[in-house]
Formats: sequence, structure tokens, C-alpha cells
Amino acid sequence: MIKVGSTGGIGSGKSTVARVFRTLGVPVFEADAEGRRLLSEDERTMASVHTRFGPDVFRSGVIDRAALGRMVFRDPIALHDLNAIIHPRVRQSFLAWADAQTAPYVIMESAILAESGGHSGLDQVIVVCAPEELRIKRVMERDGVEEGEVRVRMANQTDEAGRLAIADHVIHNDDTQLVIPQVLRVHQALLDLVS
Repeated sequence: MIKVGSTGGIGSGKSTVARVFRTLGVPVFEADAEGRRLLSEDERTMASVHTRFGPDVFRSGVIDRAALGRMVFRDPIALHDLNAIIHPRVRQSFLAWADAQTAPYVIMESAILAESGGHSGLDQVIVVCAPEELRIKRVMERDGVEEGEVRVRMANQTDEAGRLAIADHVIHNDDTQLVIPQVLRVHQALLDLVS
């Protein structure tokens, strides 16, 4: 079994691409969802967040993700510290999950695979690309936020060139190219690597 990473900038369509892979029977691990689960359920993670960020990011004993987000997305050091708490635990969860799968390959979908160094130790990396303006429009519509908020989030992610530097496969989700044929080509290439 090979381990594949899938990443892309906010609004690039990573989740759409992941759904297509799932329909092909490929197990997909959502690193962002696991990070959220750890923040809400894992006592060690919550204790580490409390130690680093204090009680202001908690409400009724639970991490207030909105308050934590406001703190870290405007402070690169705070974001780095949060990532240092979350990413090793997400990685452990992914490896345990991958060991339980029987498919020829598995995918870890992660918004910040390049930034976190999460691509190291993976066999292949897929990068989902879309033009910046289209990504901004998608996120504004999806999340109901203003352009400035989207740009703040984007500023905390590696640029397209940084993501492409770690790519073995690129899927263009720019509303001009069909995504499914691209996914099918990548799927076959990954199966060829395993056989």
C-alpha cells in the first residue's frame, strides 16, 4: 500500500476531488476533520492548547474554535505553535488509520500538507489547483465571509508555487477543465505504482 497526500489552497476544491476518489473506492483520511476532532475530544490536545493559549480560547471547558482561529490566523507564531500541537497527533492518527486499510493506496487530504511538512513520509502528493480569484469567490460563497477574511486565511498557506514544488500529480479545478477525467488519470497512475 502506498500513502498519498492531497492538498491545495483554500477554495481549490480538495474536498470535491476527495469525493471523486472515494467513489472509486479509495480510502480518504481528512486531516482537517481529525484536527477538529482532536481539539474537541482529545484531552491531551486540549490540555496542550490550554497551556499555550490560556483560558480565553475555552468556553464551558471546550475549545472555542472561533476564538482560537481569531488568535492564530493573525499571529504566525501562535499558528506555528498550534500546528506543533496538532500535526504530530494528526499524523499518528493517519498512520494508525492507514495500517487498518486494505486498498492499494490511501489518501490523506490536508489543507496545509506543504506548510506542515506532512508530505514527508508520503509516497506521492496530489495538488489541487485553481486560480486565486476563483478560490476567493468559492470561499466567500461557501463560508459567508468577506474577501478580506479569505485573504487572511490564504496568507497563512503556502503559495501555489510552494505546493506545486511537492506535487507528483496536479489536478486543475478551475471550472474550465473536467475534474473526473483528471482524477481517473491520477488514480490509474497510482494503481500502476502499486502493481
